[in-house]
Amino acid sequence: MNNLFSKTKDELKIQKGLATAEEISQQPKVWGGTFDLIKEKKDELSKFLNGILNQEKLRVIFSGAGTSGYIGDAVVPYLKKILPEIEIESIHTTDIVSHPEVFLSKNIPTLLFSYARSGNSPESLATVELAEKIVDDLYQIIITCNKDGDLAKNAGGEKAKVILLPDETHDKGFAMTSSFTSMLLSTLLIFNLSDLDKLEKDIEIISDNAQALIENTAVVESLAEKDFERIVYLGSYSYFGIAKEATLKLLELTAGKIVTRYDTPLGFRHGPKSIIDDKTLVVLFFSRDKYSKKYDYDLLKELSEQKGKFEILVFAEEYDAEINKLADNFIALNTKTKTMDEIFSSLDYIVVAQILAFLKSLKHGITPDDPSPSGEVNRVVQGVKIYPYYS
Repeated sequence: MNNLFSKTKDELKIQKGLATAEEISQQPKVWGGTFDLIKEKKDELSKFLNGILNQEKLRVIFSGAGTSGYIGDAVVPYLKKILPEIEIESIHTTDIVSHPEVFLSKNIPTLLFSYARSGNSPESLATVELAEKIVDDLYQIIITCNKDGDLAKNAGGEKAKVILLPDETHDKGFAMTSSFTSMLLSTLLIFNLSDLDKLEKDIEIISDNAQALIENTAVVESLAEKDFERIVYLGSYSYFGIAKEATLKLLELTAGKIVTRYDTPLGFRHGPKSIIDDKTLVVLFFSRDKYSKKYDYDLLKELSEQKGKFEILVFAEEYDAEINKLADNFIALNTKTKTMDEIFSSLDYIVVAQILAFLKSLKHGITPDDPSPSGEVNRVVQGVKIYPYYS
C-alpha cells in the first residue's frame, strides 16, 4: 500500500507515525506467519501440553503487564468455556510481583504463560523468577516477539517452551499493535492444535476482514476528525479484555489527551455511565451469543434514546438492520463462518480501535511512534525496582 489511512508514507514520516501505521497495517500478513509458526510446532507443543493438561488440580495462569496482560484477560473466558475442568486465570505480572504469596501456590501444579513484546520488562522477568522459586511443579510457555530479550534467553529445561513470533511482531513503535494480536492469536491456536487444518480457512477470513478494514477507513477517519474528549469501550466475554486494550491504545497514543474508560454493557450502568457528555463516543463490541446479545441490544436502545447528546459506534460480526437504525456508526465484519468462536473476531475489532487511536494521535499533533518523547512513559518500562523475595 502506498497510502496508509489516507496518508502518504512521506507524510507519516514527517508526523513520526510511519512505524506504527505500518505495524497496524501488516497484521493480516503477520497473522499468516504466526499460524505457520504454530503449525510447524504442532507436534512439539501437543506432546508438551498433553502431559500437563491431563494433570489433576492443574492451574493455568496467563501473565503480562499492560497490553501483554490484556491477552490473558481476553483469552481466559474462552478457555474457561472449552476447558471447564481446569482452573484458568489471568493475573498480571504487576500483581504477582507485588503479592507473590497471594497469587502463586507452592503445592498446585501450574502452567504459566508469559507474554512480552521485548522480554525485558522487570516485572515479566521477576514473575518467572518468583514462580520458579515458589511453585514446586511449574511449567512454562513463554510467548515473545524478541529473540534477544532476557525472557527468551533465560528460559530453559524440559518444563519450559519458548515461542518466538515472527520478527515483524517486534513493533518498533511505542504502542503494541501487531505484537498484541499475534500473541493473542498464537495462544488461541495453541489450544486448538488438533483443529489447525480447519482453522486455517477461518484465519484467512479473519485476515481478509482485517485487510478490508485497513483499506476502507472512511468511518474511522470521520470519527477521528470529530472533537471527542472522551471515548468509552464496552464489551463482554472476551471482548471485555479487548475493550481494555482498545482503551489503553487510545490513552497511550494520545498521551492522555482523551479521557478513556472500559466496562461491560451491563456494568456501564452502575455508575460509569456518568462519564457521558456531548463530546463522548461510546463504542460497543456486540456479542454473537443469542442470549448475551439481548443485553447489548438493551443498552444500545437505551443509549440511542439519548441520540444527539453523544455518538455511538457498534462493531458486530454481521450486518444487523436494528443495530444500523439505532447506532450513529456501524462496522460489520460480514464474517462468513461461525465454526470458530467469536473471540477470533476480536482480532479484527482491535485493529479498528488501533487505527482510531492512531488517527486521534495525529489529530492532536502527537507523534504516534513516540507519543511521550520527554520520557514520562517508555516503550520498555523503566524505573521499576525489583526487591528480593524471601518466602
